[in-house]
Amino acid sequence: LIATAAQIASAGKGILAMDESNATCGKRLDSIGVENTEAERRNYRELLITAPGLGEYISGAILFEETLYMDGNDGTPMVESLKKQGIIPGIKVDQGLVPLTGSPSGESWTQGLTGLKQRTEEYYKQGARFAKWRAIVDISAGPSEFAVTEAAYGLARYASICQASGLVPIVEPEILLDGEHDIDTTLAVAKNVWANVFKFLALNDVMLEGILLKPSMVTPGADHKVRPTPEQVASYTLDMLSSRVPPQVPGICFLSGGQSEMEATLNLNAMNQTPNRSKSTRLNSSHSQ
Repeated sequence: LIATAAQIASAGKGILAMDESNATCGKRLDSIGVENTEAERRNYRELLITAPGLGEYISGAILFEETLYMDGNDGTPMVESLKKQGIIPGIKVDQGLVPLTGSPSGESWTQGLTGLKQRTEEYYKQGARFAKWRAIVDISAGPSEFAVTEAAYGLARYASICQASGLVPIVEPEILLDGEHDIDTTLAVAKNVWANVFKFLALNDVMLEGILLKPSMVTPGADHKVRPTPEQVASYTLDMLSSRVPPQVPGICFLSGGQSEMEATLNLNAMNQTPNRSKSTRLNSSHSQ
């Protein structure tokens, strides 16, 4: 677990998020007039993972379940094609968002804990070595302490189960950009969310050296009138991380969270350029295809 987490957090590399469901993949294919069939999904996914030199920039790839078990057109398993490039295969294991019963403002929670131990054991046998579970916190909907606790506890249970099956868990409580709130509100919510996450990780005896974090950057809501500079985002995000993340965590792979590629890149660059930031944890990125 420690070796896998360290390799994924390699300097100058990021994670390729290619865990689209078949339906979402179909939307991409439809946009170019291609039918959503297993053969065409194979062509699309094989095109991604066999790109020459991909392993120079990508250390891990998050796969959809179909892709994990899929062979390329020449019969080579997709997992083996990734390994040839030095890329560690991963797998999305949550089963999506559902309404959180009892939430006063219609919040959501992530389902998928039932049967997770059996599924993760099978994924490990198939070659996966890390996993992804997406939980969300919606500032525009409160957020309620109930929803924050549900998200944090679910992440901790998932992380514990994954480690027991040999998979490095990516811990991802995504704080949505929706809303008109300012950056100080986001910072306060983020600190509360991460405090809860690490509390429940500790209660579930999760080994921090064998996890990766996938946090949102601290920005104002998407509809807030004042847009921050990359330096401001870097300052707020590093403030949150330095006050919440234990030094044992080997790597942080940011999600763009609705930002444009340029905006997310500039913000990440500003974080890595900030003097006196902690060097013990690598700050990398998670790329969607």
